Amino acid sequence: MTADAPTRISPEVFDELDAFLVQLNGAAAGAILPLFRADHGLIDKGGAKGFDPVTEADRGAERAIRALITERYPHHGVIGEEYGEDRPDAEWVWVLDPVDGTRAFIAGLPVWTTLIGLRHQGKPVLGSIGQSFLGELYIGHAGGSRLMTRGTSRPLKVRPCPKLSDALIATTDPAIFQDAEREAWRAVRAGARLARLGCDAYAYAMVAAGTIDLVVETRLQAWDIDAAIPVIAGAGGLTTDWQGQPVGPHGGRVAIAGDRACLDEALVALSAV
Repeated sequence: MTADAPTRISPEVFDELDAFLVQLNGAAAGAILPLFRADHGLIDKGGAKGFDPVTEADRGAERAIRALITERYPHHGVIGEEYGEDRPDAEWVWVLDPVDGTRAFIAGLPVWTTLIGLRHQGKPVLGSIGQSFLGELYIGHAGGSRLMTRGTSRPLKVRPCPKLSDALIATTDPAIFQDAEREAWRAVRAGARLARLGCDAYAYAMVAAGTIDLVVETRLQAWDIDAAIPVIAGAGGLTTDWQGQPVGPHGGRVAIAGDRACLDEALVALSAV
């Protein structure tokens, strides 16, 4: 799944949707911030499968986002982590992860994000990665991405890094990799200069901002990655699966990079899985 350039969508429609995306992030922040580093109503929904936290911030933010979408665009579909699918085959579909990085959220670490993506005819065309505690909103499409923070806005651009040996890389947690995946990650990590862990989708934003060069993840859901694809594309980066192909509509194994040469070098190990 790749981010389409906005050629089939009029500039006026794109501007309207972009402004609405900013509004959605504001509504999510209103539900989340009062609960950060406070009584967030933690529930473990994992059961026998292991710890899988959800908080009232997750649920309240998704409710707020869905309410605005229903009011403004009742014909649009929604796919959300907390409340499932509603018209997932519609022409326009919003893909939501209200708090990506719930573990960071409950630990009081400001690297959780709100992910909001928009598909048009099945492909992600607009997206945002919001960190409202820091006042940061990374937003974009294939035609360009920007960082909005505290009343300012600046373009986002990935940095050149043609060699993996010079790269700063990231993953959420090496424990997510299993068997051959683990060996592939170790090979990529051994070839890189530095690795940072535990940033979830905030690391994706840092690729777009030009401070991280490569992110490797596995077992992602659509709501974990859809929003990032247009942001990365608009900043000049790439998002692929581990075979170097477009990410599918249900997520999976994903590599995000700012430089094609660095990505290609990492894919030598990743594509062997």
